Amino acid sequence: MDDLLFARSQMAVSLAFHIVFAVVGIGMPLLMVLAEWRWLRTREAVHLELAKRWAKGTAILFAVGAVSGTVLSFELGLLWPAFMRHAGAIIGMPFSLEGFAFFTEAIFLGIYLYAWRLIPPRAHLLAGVVVALSGALSGIFVVSANAWMNAPAGFRVVDGAFTDIDPVAALLNAAMPAQVVHMTLAAYAATGFGAAGVHAWALWRGTPHRAFHRAALQVALWVGVPAALLQPLSGDVSARGVAERQPVKLAAMEGHLRTGPAPFVVGGWPDEATLTHRGALEIPGGLSFLLTGSPDAVIPGLDAVPPADRPPVAVVHAAFQLMVACGTVLALLSGWTVWRAWRRRRGAGVPLPDDRRFLLALALAAPLGFIAVEAGWTVTEVGRQPWIIQGVLRTADAVTPVPGVGVSFALFTLLYLGLAVTVTFLLRRQILKTGVSPVPLGLTGEFPLPSPLTPPGTAAR
Repeated sequence: MDDLLFARSQMAVSLAFHIVFAVVGIGMPLLMVLAEWRWLRTREAVHLELAKRWAKGTAILFAVGAVSGTVLSFELGLLWPAFMRHAGAIIGMPFSLEGFAFFTEAIFLGIYLYAWRLIPPRAHLLAGVVVALSGALSGIFVVSANAWMNAPAGFRVVDGAFTDIDPVAALLNAAMPAQVVHMTLAAYAATGFGAAGVHAWALWRGTPHRAFHRAALQVALWVGVPAALLQPLSGDVSARGVAERQPVKLAAMEGHLRTGPAPFVVGGWPDEATLTHRGALEIPGGLSFLLTGSPDAVIPGLDAVPPADRPPVAVVHAAFQLMVACGTVLALLSGWTVWRAWRRRRGAGVPLPDDRRFLLALALAAPLGFIAVEAGWTVTEVGRQPWIIQGVLRTADAVTPVPGVGVSFALFTLLYLGLAVTVTFLLRRQILKTGVSPVPLGLTGEFPLPSPLTPPGTAAR
């Protein structure tokens, strides 16, 4: 491989690793806050233990995410100096705001973890809310910077120099709203169903500690189900934006190879040399109808641009199909959840945590949200190639001229493998703890539990 491919591969490994922790950093704080809110409302000890378990898991994942995110910030400057030279002044503001949100999240996560006995319960819950909000904002600011790479704004190029820089216009670029909504919903859906799958598996296996896992399953579904149901709508809006601003990326995503009325392509493997599909199911005019309302509308295909301006079509198309498949399964599972809950309210059917088919489906679907996120970011980044800034700067012109990128690629890959092993070990220990019978909270001193008659703020006295 040449240095360009090594540099792209290193960024791909770094982003694929970090995105998991970024997603969890958005979703897990909301889960722990909802669990604590349930405890404040019901005073059921199981919800307090659940909030504490999830808070510890959040802290582990936050720490690893901080390490991988720091590595990414260095890689931007080391691997892509031309990009940072041109873009640094333009997208510096969202990265600075992301740093502010990150440190806010870190500070209040520390308060949340260690101030259970030191501040009133409602103040403690508020600290968790700040963690959840700052985690979401951190993701929003980073996604806005990525959206700018897909829809550059807030500058002019004069004689090869970027001038008339407007950081606010760059932050609020045309792609930003759709990408932010799509990614935030993806984070909540992935985290919600990931957590639901863990606890559904425990219930399916017949754990004796059902109360804990039932409570966890309920809270996780509160987060995952609405996000998964809304995700197809946000995906449709995002696809329309891509069709307007990045028609070549859309053609690669949908496998639309030749300009004309576009079929809706399911599966298959596109041949870039002949611009034909192998093994695909095609619905004539389907994509044209979805984008314009007319099955006869002409949609630009990959043949509309020279081969040098096309992304790796097979990779983008396969990743897009995988993302859509995973999202569809989660949306259908969410619909099943809502239907079963509705029937239960009407007195028909068994409770969701007692339906073994439903529990097994949740357990099998646990990784689908994260797979969809990885596939979606593959579509976003690979689909923009050969541009690092759409239509402005090519990736090949932004890579570092320093040789030996293959060495750093190998070293950083080993670093991420080591981090993956470490976090897997720590999370396994944390998850196994959920199989331990909940202790009588308030009797051990580890989890002080005020009685329902104790005034707020007096639990530690």
